[in-house]
Amino acid sequence: MKVSKVAKTAANRIFRMCMASGSLNETHMRSAIAKLVASKPRDYQGILVTLKRLVRLEMERKHAIVESAAPLDLEERSRAADSIIAQYGKDLTFEYKVTPELLGGLRIQVGNDVLDGSVKGRLDRLANAF
Repeated sequence: MKVSKVAKTAANRIFRMCMASGSLNETHMRSAIAKLVASKPRDYQGILVTLKRLVRLEMERKHAIVESAAPLDLEERSRAADSIIAQYGKDLTFEYKVTPELLGGLRIQVGNDVLDGSVKGRLDRLANAF
């Protein structure tokens, strides 16, 4: 669906109004969407599509995926979480995955940022260098 510039601008304005102290206020967002659907302004579907995309991106930005070759114990998880929190802030959610293809090390993804300290990543970079 192609969204007009006016709809994108309106969605960005609504999204910024629903942000409180650097995080998305779910109650404000729900009431803003309810008011939008009730009033049905011009191109409100485009506004809703853009709002959905913005909320999805914000949720991904606050979600960290930690992949390792072997299961991490509680101490290793807390050490990894502490270093990620120091870099990205406190309000993160964590997901831990075991990916044997990594061979060793960690691969951490927070939003669009990927920190690859795995053996597989190093081998891939070495192979691409040749």
